[in-house]
Amino acid sequence: MTSGRGTALVTGAARGIGRALAVALAQEGYHVAVHYRSSEADAQETARLCREAGVQAVVLPADVTVPAQARQLVRDAHAAFADSPLAVLVNNVGNYVHRPLLDTTDAEWADMLGSNLTSTFATCQEAAGLMKAAGFGRIVNLGYAGARNVLARPGIVPYVIAKAGVLHLSRSLAVALAGTGVSVNVVSPGVIETSVSQPLREIPAGRLGTVQELVDGALYFVRASDYVTGQELEIAGGWNL
Repeated sequence: MTSGRGTALVTGAARGIGRALAVALAQEGYHVAVHYRSSEADAQETARLCREAGVQAVVLPADVTVPAQARQLVRDAHAAFADSPLAVLVNNVGNYVHRPLLDTTDAEWADMLGSNLTSTFATCQEAAGLMKAAGFGRIVNLGYAGARNVLARPGIVPYVIAKAGVLHLSRSLAVALAGTGVSVNVVSPGVIETSVSQPLREIPAGRLGTVQELVDGALYFVRASDYVTGQELEIAGGWNL
């Protein structure tokens, strides 16, 4: 089919969860802007899979930890296809490192906040104006199950701080954009089958989450009306409750 819904931008869409999100949005009828930083060949494969759904796809490079590049990425996605403005933004990029707090380096700290929080701030702020002007937009940011709970997590401090920031940023954006046709929501995965760390014994459900379950959570917010905004959906099997 041919998309009449607009363009969806997925950050970090070269492979893994990002690729699954991009392909799912293509199957929903959106043209797709596939973002990558260094894995161009993988990004091209994601674009090919999107095109199999009958939509158009473009591959866009950017280092979204640099705000100017993140903002330009949004503008490029918005202009990528004629008569197909940016309608969906999914912030999937977010590096993860497990390191004892006292051993965490300045570079690791900066990277965790830059890739998870600064990138989300810059892309969301740039997309907000474009979507508000169009009267429609769906922003879905990826969080972290349990980030709202202020508990000591000495092995992943900068990551949790960044994800808690994503949650607060998303809620604030939701209020700022309420009534404009633009919604902002958060999907927060727990331990997924692709996760670096997989503490299975800590998960009440007794299993890892699937990528498809995470994708389904994101699609719920994309499909929902703009009255559903400022919400967080944890895909975590009871983990970190």
